Amino acid sequence: MTWILLRSGHPFDLQNPTPEMIRPVDLAYALARICRFNGHTREHYSVAQHSIHVAELVPPEHQLVALLHDAAEAYIGDLASPLKAMLPDYQAIEARIWSVICARFRIPEELPDCVKHADLVMLATERRDVMPMGGGPWDCLRNIEPRADTIIPMDVVTARSAYLNLLLDELVKRDAA
Repeated sequence: MTWILLRSGHPFDLQNPTPEMIRPVDLAYALARICRFNGHTREHYSVAQHSIHVAELVPPEHQLVALLHDAAEAYIGDLASPLKAMLPDYQAIEARIWSVICARFRIPEELPDCVKHADLVMLATERRDVMPMGGGPWDCLRNIEPRADTIIPMDVVTARSAYLNLLLDELVKRDAA
């Protein structure tokens, strides 16, 4: 068996995903419940909220891809980057799912540089605001400044609603253009 059952009641085939299997409601539901940093935060801080903040930092034409940049995690979870780097099979599965997400929402597979930078800005901000104190410097954050404002983690229901509403708004804007 290579499929999982989604919150919507639909199956998702991890080995052979299709664009039709990707539903905004499933993305919002799962990403709001998945905690960043494998749960090693001072309080629950979701991938959905992270994605919303990344989308806030990019120009309007890149907000949809920014909102979806971690969407594959709705199906395979969020692994810590050092662990992910050690698992080439996981990376291949993630890439396959990302490709299907991109096809479903008609976005490019290659993330724009502004999305990559916004993701790092949010990482620096999250390290400051939601992570425990301690540990050494993170090389990936060299010369990256966090946002000036402080992250206030959303509860799961608020994050789910905010993510779904923003995703649907972005889809309507794109389709109206």
